[in-house]
Amino acid sequence: MFKREKMDCKKHNLAAFMLETMRQSNPFFFFPIFVFCASFAFADDDFGLPDDVQKAEVPASVEDVADIPVNFAPIEATTTVTTDSSKKENPAAFKEHQIPEELNRPLRVGIFTGVKELYFKYQGETVHVTASRNKVKFEAGGNSTEDISREFNSEEGGCLAVAPDTKTLGKACYPGSILFRNTNGKLDAINSVDVEDYLRGVVPYEIGKLDSSRIEALKAQAVAARTYAYKHFNSREAVGFDVFADTKDQVYKGLESATPLTDAAVKATAGVVMTYGGEFIIAYYHSTCGGITETLATWNRADLPYLKSVPDRRPNGKPWCDESSYTKWERRFADKEIVKLFKTNASEAKATFSSANGKDFKKIKSIKIKDKLKSGRIMTLRVETDKGHFDVLTDRTRWLFKKAGTILPSSFFTVKKEGKEWVLTGTGFGHGVGMCQMGVRARAQAGQSYQEILSHYYQGITLEKFDR
Repeated sequence: MFKREKMDCKKHNLAAFMLETMRQSNPFFFFPIFVFCASFAFADDDFGLPDDVQKAEVPASVEDVADIPVNFAPIEATTTVTTDSSKKENPAAFKEHQIPEELNRPLRVGIFTGVKELYFKYQGETVHVTASRNKVKFEAGGNSTEDISREFNSEEGGCLAVAPDTKTLGKACYPGSILFRNTNGKLDAINSVDVEDYLRGVVPYEIGKLDSSRIEALKAQAVAARTYAYKHFNSREAVGFDVFADTKDQVYKGLESATPLTDAAVKATAGVVMTYGGEFIIAYYHSTCGGITETLATWNRADLPYLKSVPDRRPNGKPWCDESSYTKWERRFADKEIVKLFKTNASEAKATFSSANGKDFKKIKSIKIKDKLKSGRIMTLRVETDKGHFDVLTDRTRWLFKKAGTILPSSFFTVKKEGKEWVLTGTGFGHGVGMCQMGVRARAQAGQSYQEILSHYYQGITLEKFDR
């Protein structure tokens, strides 16, 4: 865990300064203030997704950033579990106990970070919030004031509205409190929110609103997202909050898209998390697995016992995720186009070249899958050129074919040459690790409980319920 090093705010007279500012300002600014006065020790979050995966996994992301070495060795094996999909999964064991003291606090969410301005609704007025030198400036009704930082609390059962523009301000609804602060001349807004309320703003965005026939899918997503949140408590003390509100972690936009059904799923699983060996699991999930999930081998990481490669097919052999439009996909690239793309993308794809001048190629002779992970996803893709060859490993193959800012849906594909075109045929969307969200939807509709679903995708877990 990481320690928070607090400064003595009285010693720096910040509270006195802010109270004096209140007295001198107009009545609008008479509200409770909470001084934010802390420095943070740097912390590495070593359980995040590698590189730019969080930007790619838009439909289903549990994302964070952590670089992989440029030249990493191929992985020779990955764990695959053979499962008879016609049999019911054995639900995880269930334990119930009091929430640990260190987790019995609000989650701190960086809802807007490093921005120039925000708009905030308070007591019927629209407040323009900006970073002013090393302070935060609040302007409303022709009046303004500046503070080092300022925190607003919502009324019980209510919420606060903050947005990057006035157009979306009317829909915004953040429960808990919002702290505005200046960080290196930029504006941050941090929402301190009860974990259960946070999940109400995550579930609709991470798996969709769905209908009542798939409420078990919503419950499974709620448990995965709750586990992710608790796993990240104190993981980013360097920035002064726990999680980001975008695809670097989990998409969270307050309660503007919460529905009675998504709320019911959160409430029905209140406090339930996944653990393995007494620790929170790393609850990766993705959109579409294509019939089999993957291990951490796809990022050249050591296997975790609960993140195995498991078949994900119905009794009739079809993938549970077959209603996804990414069950089968195709991409075509012309000869000239692919040379340009490969030269542009080789660095981001972590390509390793066989010769010193290998990057100066002008022709692609062949593209071959040298070897595969046991799930069928690519382990090594070899590209023969007029200057030798280069290799791209595992999930980074998606970046090699990046076009107009979009990478391949998955690393689960084959390559063939048709005339002057290279044709890629693949299945799946996302990295393939952990829970397959489109599979979850189908399993829920087929009558599986969220406990059965989670026990399939995260092998050997224990479900624990925190009571508060």
